[in-house]
Amino acid sequence: MSAFRTPRSHADRLRNRIAEGDMVRVAEEALRVVESSHGSWGGSWGQVLDQLRDLPAERRRELLHALADRFGQAGDDTKDRCRHLALCGLVSEGLDDDPLAAERHRALDDLARRQTFWYAARFDVLARAELAAGRPLSAPVVAVFRRAALDADRAGDLTALARQLTDPVLNVGEAWAEQAMRDATTPDWRALLTHVLTATASKPTAKWDKEARGLLDTLGTDAVRETLLSWLALVGRPRTLPLEPRAWEPDINSAYDPYNATALRGLAWLLSLLPPHPGTVRALGALVETSLRKVAGIGPRNPKVANAGVVALARIDSEAALAELARLATRVTYKNTAKLLGTALEARATALGLSREEIEELAVPAYGLTEVGRATHRLGEATALLEIQGTRAVLGWRNVAGKPVKSVPAAVKRDHADELKELKTLVKDIDKMLSAQSERLDRQFLARRSWPYALWRERYLDHPLVGTLARRLLWTIDGRMAGYADGELRTLADEPLTQGTRVELWHPVGREPAEIIAWRDWLERHGITQPFKQAHREVYLLTDAERATRTYSNRFAAHVLRQHQFNSLAALRGWRNKLRLCVDDSAPPATRDLPQWRLRAEYWIEGDGEEYGLDTTDSGTYLRLRTDQVRFYPIDAPENWAHCSGGEYSMSLAPGQDAVAPLPLEDIPPLVLSEVLRDVDLFVGVSSIGNDPTWQDGGPGGRFREYWTSYGFGELNQSAETRRHLLERLVPRLAMADRCTLEGRFLHVKGDRHTYKIHLGSGNILRTPNDQYLCIVPKSDPSAPRTGYLPYEGDRMLAVILSKAMMLAEDTKITDPTILSQL
Repeated sequence: MSAFRTPRSHADRLRNRIAEGDMVRVAEEALRVVESSHGSWGGSWGQVLDQLRDLPAERRRELLHALADRFGQAGDDTKDRCRHLALCGLVSEGLDDDPLAAERHRALDDLARRQTFWYAARFDVLARAELAAGRPLSAPVVAVFRRAALDADRAGDLTALARQLTDPVLNVGEAWAEQAMRDATTPDWRALLTHVLTATASKPTAKWDKEARGLLDTLGTDAVRETLLSWLALVGRPRTLPLEPRAWEPDINSAYDPYNATALRGLAWLLSLLPPHPGTVRALGALVETSLRKVAGIGPRNPKVANAGVVALARIDSEAALAELARLATRVTYKNTAKLLGTALEARATALGLSREEIEELAVPAYGLTEVGRATHRLGEATALLEIQGTRAVLGWRNVAGKPVKSVPAAVKRDHADELKELKTLVKDIDKMLSAQSERLDRQFLARRSWPYALWRERYLDHPLVGTLARRLLWTIDGRMAGYADGELRTLADEPLTQGTRVELWHPVGREPAEIIAWRDWLERHGITQPFKQAHREVYLLTDAERATRTYSNRFAAHVLRQHQFNSLAALRGWRNKLRLCVDDSAPPATRDLPQWRLRAEYWIEGDGEEYGLDTTDSGTYLRLRTDQVRFYPIDAPENWAHCSGGEYSMSLAPGQDAVAPLPLEDIPPLVLSEVLRDVDLFVGVSSIGNDPTWQDGGPGGRFREYWTSYGFGELNQSAETRRHLLERLVPRLAMADRCTLEGRFLHVKGDRHTYKIHLGSGNILRTPNDQYLCIVPKSDPSAPRTGYLPYEGDRMLAVILSKAMMLAEDTKITDPTILSQL
């Protein structure tokens, strides 16, 4: 390294070398300038290098060859080599000599698999030199320059260069963009691609729409729709040209190309100008969800594209678009997009003079179902029977004689391919909406909703789609409980209930245990599987310890949770949370606003660990959290904040604002307390490291061994107790009943090799002799085993426990080498 000098001192030295006329010494001093400035050619450094530009052509030619002779001194460092080449490019402007052309070309080729580059490398000078030499840049290199120019701190010369690079119109490397460029074979189609690249605002302007409509009129709306939908179907596919991320870069290959992302926004806006069509709505909904898919080190792929999809859906005046907005509102957890969805639904509700809740109810389409959960479609001589079974739509077939057949008839495939494709798409649409409606209904417990009887029957019980869920739930009609069985609403005594005035969703809190058990028996007697826990829903009553602490609950304190799993689950349950980073930063607790009750619930958490890389992701986000209190405040109370790595929470107060005390738990309505604590129990039960069967060593440094053991084999939480009560009824009916017994916290399974104990909370296993730990890692999403009747859906841990029990009951048939080595 040369000694540090100011631009002025370098200018003086360079001027002296030029005056001496020795271009070799000028070259050496020029290289020192580049080294000292770290490639920055702006400000005073630019004035220094201007001395080289002002040299006569012959002197610059001598200097250029002197610099070329010293290129080997740059070594293998990419930055040094690029700075040297850039300096040569600056000196050679207007000259015919190009001694390092091959090296420059090689440097640009090496750039092709990069996401972007640091400005100081001055690749733009190399690119200009290539263009001046009459050699166009390759498409992958053009893509790099466009991405680099999008960075906020880029200088104007790089931005200007990127504007000159108009071919190809989109960046290569993404399947949808490459298909779009193959399809855009006429000037009008290329004009369309050029226009969508101008979608840089948060929403389209009248001017943007006017130009877009002109293109649509020229190309034809049907042709544009068909073509654009084929492009959007490819969004999110693996990159056709994988990039090579550097050590500190996130998973750039799973993210959108930021240059092409602008075009995706424009395509979404363009679709909203077309006549309403179900395919358009499906494509926009899929674009929103695909764009919000999480990418390691980045977060959502591209929220701006997702938001453009929401804006487009909100501009389409159709029932299908409204239904898609309502469905997305139950699924999207990314804050800004969720807010945009809420605004769109509120605007539609206001326009119709309805509430947000009513618009969400009215938005659910029938999907062609002619009765609750059922429709038939005639395709030639065959009949397709579409039925909703549980939370899935199933397509069955009957031949011309009306007899069931196992597969799609050959004549249907041959003569009705389009109708068949549409039916299969309809099944997928129904599955998505069923999942969304199940989640919406599960949130109604805290919504304080009630309905006039006739309206409720129309929107819930007799609705072709929602009815398949509502008929598996329990309701209170004018104070009387009822469920739907054998074609009618019935009381506990199976008496028909044919009329009423007001309807509410039933909740077990405050009910006598005998009544709850009686309704569980009723569901079982009628073979009804509820879409989520209702009759078996956990109830969390105030404990003596919570009465003693008065204003907070420690029931779910001192747990260690996987942060990213907790964050995703909290968002799905309507909680707001900020990921904790291993930096000097503060954050509020995880909070859930309960506007109908004018309350706010808080779950206090903090990041765990100190070692970057061991306790954090590469981007510095804590991998784990430690948990503390649950508290309640008035909804408008100032938020509490604490350092992300831990420390006491304190209220953030504006000038003149007074602190607000937490509310006594005894003052919290029992339904609210129970549902909030149930959420928190869910967070712990799902995301605790104690559930991870691979953590028997205690994790990093073994420091979690005690917690893992105490949680993984300790006392059961409320949801595990519910699981235990269910297994007491379920196990005697299983084929392996003679090998299973329930004792305390465990399901005991007698195999031929050993006897095993499966913990009912964590699913962890101990085997004889000496309670030796047995590690069996379940599949990420195992199918529920065939156990016969189950009273509710959605308990993944129950499925894991039963699948492990079935395997271990026949342990001589196990073939997995990892498991066999432990037996």
